[in-house]
Amino acid sequence: MLSINPYNKQLIAEYTEFTAAETNAAIDASFKVWNDWKNTGFDFRAKLMHRAAGVLRENKSTLAKLITNEMGKRIAEAEAEVEKCAWVCDYYADNAPAMLADEPIETDAQKSMAVFQPIGPVLAVMPWNYPFWQVFRFAAPALMAGNTGLLKHASNVQGCALAIENIFTEAGFPENVFRSLIIGSSQVEAVIANPKVKAVTLTGSEGAGSKVAAAAGKHLKKAVLELGGSDPCIVLDDANLDEAAKTGIQSRMLTSGQTCIAAKRFIVVEKIASVFLEKVKTELEKYQPGDPMNKATMLAPLAKRNFVEDINRQVSESVKMGAKIEAGGILTNNESCFYPATLVTNVNRDMPVFYEETFGPVVAFIVVKDEEEVIKTANDSLFGLGAAIWTNDKTRGKNLARQIEAGAIFVNGLVKSDPRLPFGGIKNSGFGRELSHYGIKEFCNIKSVWIK
Repeated sequence: MLSINPYNKQLIAEYTEFTAAETNAAIDASFKVWNDWKNTGFDFRAKLMHRAAGVLRENKSTLAKLITNEMGKRIAEAEAEVEKCAWVCDYYADNAPAMLADEPIETDAQKSMAVFQPIGPVLAVMPWNYPFWQVFRFAAPALMAGNTGLLKHASNVQGCALAIENIFTEAGFPENVFRSLIIGSSQVEAVIANPKVKAVTLTGSEGAGSKVAAAAGKHLKKAVLELGGSDPCIVLDDANLDEAAKTGIQSRMLTSGQTCIAAKRFIVVEKIASVFLEKVKTELEKYQPGDPMNKATMLAPLAKRNFVEDINRQVSESVKMGAKIEAGGILTNNESCFYPATLVTNVNRDMPVFYEETFGPVVAFIVVKDEEEVIKTANDSLFGLGAAIWTNDKTRGKNLARQIEAGAIFVNGLVKSDPRLPFGGIKNSGFGRELSHYGIKEFCNIKSVWIK
């Protein structure tokens, strides 16, 4: 496995994939330590999880540089990602005991309740776009619940995978409570099939999610999937257009557009469409390519060259079908991992920039007549991860939020994951929830206890 800097194409490191025997040995070790780890108290686990948060903060600069070198993210975003990981560690260290406290339930018994107990080693199949955050938002609740974690990370961020394992080790977690498996996709089903692995969670593409879900179903294992998105950014006629344009483009350009919950389809009512379009153009002009290690850079490279070719295909095919490029959309280098900040108008539902997930800095601008068409257009998607609604009427926004088919709706704000809120999607965006008290219970045995 090769780790290659997408900005300068320099080789960072090469990693040797585990053999099947090495993988099974790691699983055995994870299961063995779980038998002790599950019996530790919340106070003990919380102490270690707070230490992990401290290790993250103390090493923020070094860890952020690793993220940027391996997958190309802007250094400012990489530093924010490390900080967010520390937050989720502290959050679950502080709140897991209350979240997993026995829940009394009134029945015909003298006493009855639901109790929440760990299920064992959990496999996490994680992507490269948020190589620390995606892992920690799984690991913090899973480990606090008393489970152990096995990480299969994306091949291009193995340095991040090993760094995360080292963070838990440095924080004082017992050996093998969290292990990184240096394996390719070909070994994933065998790991899921291993009887000592009790569940699997994946953040990634539809294709990867479908394969993992099939393997989990075949072997009767619990699965949580967070997959792609084609999030609508809905702008109504009474919206604060300056704020909607600024935040909407910020959302679209996070990680150079390589974010599941980025604003991807800008659905704008006709009455204010022309004015809003100019504001979007102005905001988009700020995103010029540069060295991701420079904090002044606004647009970083995509993680791999083939991702550039994928997004360029989507734009090119849409243009052939009648879409119009208002900004960007032209490749000037056949080797670079940069794709220009691009704005496409005249978009309809038959175009790839509408019905496919666009994983890059491309804005699809769609004009609709009224609120009724807003709902129809927003829901006309195979995906249902997140959505943003912009309106100065909060009641209108709340009512509209209930009609949009997605796992999270943000009114007048940036769609984001937050440890305090459940996170996940519907339709082809996956199933199950991460974060909040819902997420920590996904990998628990919710056991009924009835006493007469």
